[in-house]
Amino acid sequence: MSARRRDERGVVFPSPVVMLSIIAVAMAAVAFVATRGSEPTEREVVPSSAQPSAPTTSAAPSAKPKPKPKPVVKRGKTYVEVYNNSGITGLAGSVATRATDAGWQVVGTDNWVGSVNGNTVFYPKRLKAAAELLALDLGIQRTSLAVDPMRLDRLTVILTGELR
Repeated sequence: MSARRRDERGVVFPSPVVMLSIIAVAMAAVAFVATRGSEPTEREVVPSSAQPSAPTTSAAPSAKPKPKPKPVVKRGKTYVEVYNNSGITGLAGSVATRATDAGWQVVGTDNWVGSVNGNTVFYPKRLKAAAELLALDLGIQRTSLAVDPMRLDRLTVILTGELR
């Protein structure tokens, strides 16, 4: 009797989890390359009561500069979308409820895929005053101009962690 050696040849396909992991790493690498080198257009929102007042040095004490009229923000007329960019389940929904309770018209919540440096209210140029007011209402310290793929007819809130 001769001992026959078994020859096992074939192709092994990776599991779907491995394939999805490889795709996720590739997408993260593409996102990193696409976003590096761009300067952030974000800024910190500071309530006016916390800003130091500059000393006035006008020659005539009766001459006062005319303040610019502030735009009137109608919360119920401004669309808001809230996105969760954290691992906290239900964060976008709870913040959307807070915004609705404050009078804002929340039109959607979802998860955000991408990199954001902190809780931020993104806005198109014409809604800057509304973005600052929404940020104050929610306790968010940062606002920034909206970027693609954000819609330019509404405010976009992206959450990276719990609000205080």
